[in-house]
Amino acid sequence: MTTTWAAATATHCPYCALQCGMRLVPAAGAVPVEVRERADFPVNRGALCGKGQNAAALLAPGVRLTTPLVRDVRDSRGGRAARGELRAASWAEALDRVASGFAAVREEHGADAVGVFGGGGLTNEKAYQLGKFARIALRTATIDYNGRFCMSSAAAAARTAFGVDRGLPFPLADIPHTDSLILVGANPAETMPPALRYFRELRENGGTLIVVDPRRTRTAEQADLHLQPVPGTDLALALGLLHLLIADRMVDVDFVAERTSGFEQARAAAMAHWPERVERITGVPVAALREAARHFGRARTGMVLTARGPEQQSKGTDTVGAWINLCLASGKAGRLYSGYGCLTGQGNGQGGREHGQKADQLPGYRSIEDPAARAHVAAVWGVGPDELPRSGRSAYELLDSLGAPGPDGVRALLLMGSNPVVSAPRAARITGRLRSLDLLVVSDLVLSESAQLADVVLPSTQWAEETGTMTNLEGRVLLRRRATEPPDGARSDLWVLKELAERLGAKGPGGEGGFDDDPETVFAELRRASAGGPADYAGISYGRIAAEDGVFWPCPAEDHPGTPRLFLDAFATPDGRARFAPVSHRPAAEEPDAEYPVHLTTGRVLAQYQSGAQTRRVAELNAAAPGPFVELHPRLAARVGVVDGEPLAVVSRRGRVVAPARVTDAIRPDTVFMPFHWAGPGRANTLTNPALDPTSKMPEFKVCAVRLERTGERK
Repeated sequence: MTTTWAAATATHCPYCALQCGMRLVPAAGAVPVEVRERADFPVNRGALCGKGQNAAALLAPGVRLTTPLVRDVRDSRGGRAARGELRAASWAEALDRVASGFAAVREEHGADAVGVFGGGGLTNEKAYQLGKFARIALRTATIDYNGRFCMSSAAAAARTAFGVDRGLPFPLADIPHTDSLILVGANPAETMPPALRYFRELRENGGTLIVVDPRRTRTAEQADLHLQPVPGTDLALALGLLHLLIADRMVDVDFVAERTSGFEQARAAAMAHWPERVERITGVPVAALREAARHFGRARTGMVLTARGPEQQSKGTDTVGAWINLCLASGKAGRLYSGYGCLTGQGNGQGGREHGQKADQLPGYRSIEDPAARAHVAAVWGVGPDELPRSGRSAYELLDSLGAPGPDGVRALLLMGSNPVVSAPRAARITGRLRSLDLLVVSDLVLSESAQLADVVLPSTQWAEETGTMTNLEGRVLLRRRATEPPDGARSDLWVLKELAERLGAKGPGGEGGFDDDPETVFAELRRASAGGPADYAGISYGRIAAEDGVFWPCPAEDHPGTPRLFLDAFATPDGRARFAPVSHRPAAEEPDAEYPVHLTTGRVLAQYQSGAQTRRVAELNAAAPGPFVELHPRLAARVGVVDGEPLAVVSRRGRVVAPARVTDAIRPDTVFMPFHWAGPGRANTLTNPALDPTSKMPEFKVCAVRLERTGERK
């Protein structure tokens, strides 16, 4: 039976990367706790969006999973179509089924035929343990996570330019003190509303806010200048602004000479993107380009922040690199109140990519191909360096290999904290791939669309029922505290991984290399594994986090103060200099043509979150955003012959979806927008293009070619 503690518990929201502070107090009724504000936490200062205010609704008994589920096989020769319905099972039966299934696949097809797919919402402890489980218990290289779909292009560009990737290399509190800020492809008014106050304060302090977005979003309405480019042309836009900085003598030549390298190549590329050419590519008028360049170039301090808009493209790494070039050329990096940052999306999008659930990384943000990194982590895990697998496949490549015939096909998958049936590009294909597996195991707190396809479903504990650390978009490591007991049937993912590791013959708890289910013990091991790496947590403890409202990494020793601001003295490259990216504009992987003449871009809405697996189960949020829609300009609506509210079909080379039309002049006439939170006939990711960035392996969610068709129905 669920019980609660008597006192209020200071903790953090289960949703976005702000990780807003909140307090949970005991409550009577089906939901064991209520959310209260926590004004003393510096990131949100008490403010919460609707998702955070209603977060406790997920703890209601009818919402979440409370017992393991298994699917019986009626005829092992009949393939997946012969399998039965999900039924309740004991934990012993479920775990035995998983372990024996993984062992059988490994024996028949090899270790890499067993895959692991994680999530950017997992705690640091879970992300660390999941990567360790894949490489030690399963001995597989086949692991990646859904954060590859979110921040990977910005991460790749930042590592190249600065030597290290941290979403924001400065605290959010610095934003109001900068003189000019360019916000590219971000809509924090809807995706992380408590952060909007920082942009308002910037303007109140006399700073200039420039927003780049194909739509006039709630954030764009707050801007001094809104640039509305064609989707997929952000790279040309950044190059055009750099051209103007060079032409109008706004380059900080001393900064470039003293603290950077590679400027001449970047300069040559920018000079090929003169304003009139950039206007033709982007649709942004020359006058607006000149105004933006003037505001940013002449400002004493400045920032560029990117989000999924420029990042979720098949050239996302180059695009972010071009925006970083703008910061470097103008001397607005490595200085107080200046720099480039990425508005990380998922709750632990930062920490989740630092500690080993990415295909190419080991804990501490180390490369799995680096001999020294392999030796260090192997020693912590109690194995030899040669026993660790090498790099595996990126997220979409992994999902696309599920059930494929031949030696490279993945036959079994552990899916933890992700819902690719809704969130993956070309989602209908990925759904089919999931169905084709010999064994699909899903650990989640709700029966998501992906869990509904599983052979085994493992009910996991939730944010308020377990303790663990998260790392927010500032690089601030935070402690989410347990506030209530979980229902009897739910178990921590750490416990699940420990139990499975033991069944698969890996070490149990006790000594290096074991699998423990106590989060503080796991975090202590993570600290040792990360020591000396770019994301060094060695000096961070649960006690320090609680006493200091979080600790910024890198923090290599317990007497180290942490690092709220990176790069003030030097960049994290071997020579201490930031590197310009020699990039040039190129088209999107799929441009409109006669058959598919319209751009599609996708994104989020205020009341829903990611794949909607959690928020679609909260009545208050569903009332505010009940379903998908197709946003289009009145001129485009007139051309198609559709009226507001009428069902409208959107067709790409990958599929067809139907959702109500939402007619507004807030979007470009050549573009439609769909939110991606829903499954079913309005699933936006049925349409999206899985073309991958060659460096980050980020799919091109943000732009593809579609056509519009009336369905013949009227509201």
